[in-house]
This record gives sequence, C-alpha cells and structure tokens, in this order.
Amino acid sequence: MSISHAPPGSSGPDMSPVSKDGLSDQATTTPDHAVHAAPELQPIVPASTRRTRVPRWMRRTSGPLLLLALWQLLSGTGLLTPDVLASPGTIARVGRDLVTDGSLPGAMGVSLQRVTVGLLLGTLVGTGLALVSGLFRIGEDLVDASVQMLRTVPFVGLIPLFIIWFGIGETPKVAIITLGVSFPLYLNVYAGIRGVDSQLIEAGESLGLSRWGLVRHVILPGALPGAMTGLRYSLGIAWLALVFAEQINADAGIGFLMVQARDFLRTDVIVVCLIVYAFLGLLADFVVRTLERLLLQWRPTFTGR
Repeated sequence: MSISHAPPGSSGPDMSPVSKDGLSDQATTTPDHAVHAAPELQPIVPASTRRTRVPRWMRRTSGPLLLLALWQLLSGTGLLTPDVLASPGTIARVGRDLVTDGSLPGAMGVSLQRVTVGLLLGTLVGTGLALVSGLFRIGEDLVDASVQMLRTVPFVGLIPLFIIWFGIGETPKVAIITLGVSFPLYLNVYAGIRGVDSQLIEAGESLGLSRWGLVRHVILPGALPGAMTGLRYSLGIAWLALVFAEQINADAGIGFLMVQARDFLRTDVIVVCLIVYAFLGLLADFVVRTLERLLLQWRPTFTGR
C-alpha cells in the first residue's frame, strides 16, 4: 500500500492547527491592516463629557462645612437647644466678644507658652532616651524596660503626685505636658533607629565611615521619618495634656476659661475654647508636615490616587 503525496501548490487537506474552541489559528488571526486601523475606529470623547476635577481644598473643606450646616439646621429648628449646645451663630458672636475684650488672645498666649516649653523638654527627654537605648545595647538594657513600664501608666493619674511634688504653680503643668510628649517620641525614634537596614550599615563600614559617621550619615537619616511621625503624635498629646494641666488651679489660659464657663454653664464659651484648641493643634500639625516635606525630600512616597 502506497501513500500518495500532494504535489506542491495543489489543494490538499487543511493541516492548520485547531484551537480548543474548534477554530483554526488562520481563522482567528487578525490581519495587519486591521490592527493598524483599530485606533481610527475608537470613538472620540467630547471635552464636555470629561470628568471635571474638584480642587483639593474644596474637597477638604466640604466635610466641615456640611457638618456646620447640619449643626445650624438643628439649632434653628429647635432640635438642639442652647442649654445643650449653642448655635454656630451664637458661638461666633461670643468668640468675637472674647477676642475684642482681650480674654481669648491672652489665654492663647499663656497656653502656647506652656505647650512650647513642655514640647521642647519632652522632645529632649524622649529623643535623648531613644538615642541612648537605640544606639547602645547597654543603654537598651538600662533604659528601655523602665520607659516601657512608665508609658503604660496614664500620665493624667500622676497629677496628684505632681501637685505634691511641685505645688500648684506652672511646674506641674509643664511636667504633665513633658511626660505626655516624651513617650511617643521615644517609641518612634527608637523604632526608627532599630529599623535601619543592616546592609546600609555594612555599606557605610565598607566605605570607611567611623561610628560617628555611621550615626550621622546613615542611622539618623534613616530614623528621621519615624521621628517626624513621633513628633506629630506628640503634638496631639501635648494639647490633650494641656487640657488636664490647666485644670490645676489655673488662673490663666484656655483651660481656665473653660473652667469658668463650666461653672456658669456657658456651653458657647466652652465650644469656643474647644475650637481654639482644635485650630491650634491643626496649625501645629501643618508646621510639622511642612517640616517633614522639607527634611524628607530624598524619600519618594505614595501620595494617593
């Protein structure tokens, strides 16, 4: 039995490979001219139907403005009575009066002075302890356990001891703020130091850097993002500590205004003081974020989409 071969050019059986769906590759192959012509067939979207981007400042302020409008609506309809919470219009008028008579600016100056001193002392204490504990093993053995125990103690609970130790003057108020600021800075700076990649340390040693050179050029820059995060946390806790600190026989400050308003059931003055606290904290956070952008320009980060 002989097998006949089809001569070249003759129409023999189709031997093209068959795909899984039963179609041959020749049938599913797209011609070159069709591929080049595809972009011309895409519809053109008119400019009027494109999505318009809302400015970011408008998006960020829309939430507080909606909350303010809801607050005013509830106050205007009587669902929110003045003895529970004053209306935004009343609070604005009271705030203007406090600014006019000088009560609010003077109180803000005293509170800012207390926060500044406490923040500086807390930064020195927390950062110093973190450097000792993070750079040296013997420092970690001597410092870290004690700090971890102290940070679990609520600093507000130490107010009676501070009053016994330091009296009722400015010292216990600053001490409370200092204690509240120290622990977040310690934890974040310590974690930043110990989080530096060991391969960077080895690369610095291979380049001939001394121990101080490694600390200055490798370890401290690597720990700087953690330090900035700790500073932001510390600022929030500083304002929280100030609220408690100014309850200690204060005769000036925003907390003193709040105590007087509480005694006379003035919810409008209390809300004004809370708004001042919030704006001062927001301003401090803005300063730290600006400083972070300036100091960490070398670190590309994800900014959201």
